[in-house]
Formats: sequence, C-alpha cells, structure tokens
Amino acid sequence: MEFFDNHKKLFFTAAAFFIGLTLLVAVIPAWQTDRINQPLPGATKLSPAARKGKAIYVANGCIACHTQQVRNLDMDKTWGSRPSVAADYALDRRPDIWHNTATLMGSERTGPDLTNIGNRQPSKDWNLVHLFNPRAVVKESVMPAYPWLFIYRDKPKKTDIVVNVPAAFMDGKPGKYVATKKAMYLLAYLQSLKQVELPDGTVSPAFLYKRAAIKAEEASGGATTDGAALYTANCQSCHQANGEGLPGAFPPLKGSSVVTGDNLELYVGIIMNGYTGREKEGFGPMPNIGTTAGLTPEEVTAIINHERTSWGNSASEVKVEDVKTFMDAAKLSAGQ
Repeated sequence: MEFFDNHKKLFFTAAAFFIGLTLLVAVIPAWQTDRINQPLPGATKLSPAARKGKAIYVANGCIACHTQQVRNLDMDKTWGSRPSVAADYALDRRPDIWHNTATLMGSERTGPDLTNIGNRQPSKDWNLVHLFNPRAVVKESVMPAYPWLFIYRDKPKKTDIVVNVPAAFMDGKPGKYVATKKAMYLLAYLQSLKQVELPDGTVSPAFLYKRAAIKAEEASGGATTDGAALYTANCQSCHQANGEGLPGAFPPLKGSSVVTGDNLELYVGIIMNGYTGREKEGFGPMPNIGTTAGLTPEEVTAIINHERTSWGNSASEVKVEDVKTFMDAAKLSAGQ
C-alpha cells in the first residue's frame, strides 16, 4: 500500500476532497442563491450616509438587543405590515473583501424590532434625543446612552444640528448639544429601514396565532378602535403617557388649543402631514405620522377622541365621517 506511505499523495488527495466538497456543499449553493435572490421592486440601496451609519450600528453592537426580522406571528404586527421574506435581505452585500455580510437579523429583542423603524418613528428630533439618552423619551428604557455621538457647545454654529435635549437632562448647562457626523450617519441608517411593499399579485405570508382584537367602547361616529392603544403605539414616545410632552423637546397635548379646539381640519392635517409651526419655540418638526403609519379614518378618529378626553382635556368627541373628509383634503394638499 504505497499510497498510504506517501505523505504527499495523502495530503493532496485529502486537500482535493476538502476543496471539492467545499465547492459542492457551500460555495456553489451560496453563489446560486445569491444569483437568484433578487430584491423587491421597490427596494433601494443604502445611501452613502446610511452605509456609514450601518457600520456604526454594527460597531456599537446594536444587534445584541434589536432584531430586523418580522416573524409570521400575530404579535409581530407591531413591527411591520407583513412578515419578512428572503428578498428583504437581497441587497445585503459584503462592504469589502475583508468583512462578511452583516444582515443584522438578530436573535433577541431586548429592544424593539427595527425592520420598519424608518416609518414607525421618522422624527429626526426624537431619534437624536433617544440616542443622546433613551431615558429622556422612554423613562423605562434600558438602552445605553450614546453621548459621545454629540458635542456640547455654549453657542452652536449656524451649521450645527441642534438636539432638543429636555431641560431635565441638560444638567443645568446653558448651551446646547449638537449632533456629530456619526450621529447623523446612524440617523440616516435608522431612517432608511422601511419595509417595502410586495409586488402586486404577490400573496403576503400570513400572520399566525391571531390574538383577539382589542376594542374600546363604541365612540360617537362609529369609531370602535382602541384610541389609547393607538396613542401608545404612535404618539406616546414624543408626547408621553401623561400628554405633557417633554419641555424643550416635544410640545404637550394636555391643554393644547389644537387638541381641544374646534379646528378639526388643522388637527387632522397635523396628524397626516406633520407640522412645523412651533420651531420658533424650540420644538422640532412633527413628522407625518398618520401617513407613514397608514392610519385609517377610524384610527385617526380614535386617537383624536382619546387625546380630547384625556389628561383633563374635556372637548367633545369627533365623528369618523368628519375626520375622513379632512383626511381626504390633507392627502390632496400633500399631493398624494
């Protein structure tokens, strides 16, 4: 058995088997999968700023607490309009030859899933305050703060991106915190995370194990959706559970003339198209949360009625048909 006594033949034979099996079992299947796995038609590549932000996201270990995968379980409806599919990750590529692909799907949700965070929380001001100190906007948050992404200035420059940090978190300092380039890169990445709609005719995977729908007592006009739950999901992060907002960052809804007033057209327009009318008071622009969240007239009515009757507000409730009329007008004014 001369073959077994020849170490060269043994080595090269073993190497050939190893290389061959690697090609058959790993390399070729991976190449074929990569070739046929195409992104959804509406998917767009990350901008240069968002790519840099993704690298910062990876470097800071955000994947340890956040997932980017909507499972086909009913409880995951909070994070996206549909379960994730393979095509959602088709644009993930190696950043360079030295680094592996970072899909960032994650395996643990100490914090919320971020698959659709660009739509769920599009506010630049909220995201920057949240990065500076999560407890400033979510009192119970266990997320670490990232103050090194910001610089304190006694007098910000005109070109600085000022962060509306609540007064309680300024430690008595008279100046302002401004966002660094790294903070803006990370913000660009977070705002880019938006779930893409499936092509027409494509059946969306079903959410399984549906829970019983939670309904509030029927409100006037036929709105039966739970306004308190909708407020918690869409509004509370900025305006807070007590409706008092955050001084220096987000305005209060408690006692607000818009909330308790009779100008329903303005009220609905703010929810659907956002608002910039209080920037001179130090409040950042409100995003068009009603549009990005795809709220229905019934849901907007429920939110409005919740806000008009909570925290000491005692305004009369509004009707779905009136809200729908102003929602249609708001869409026209926004050119939708």
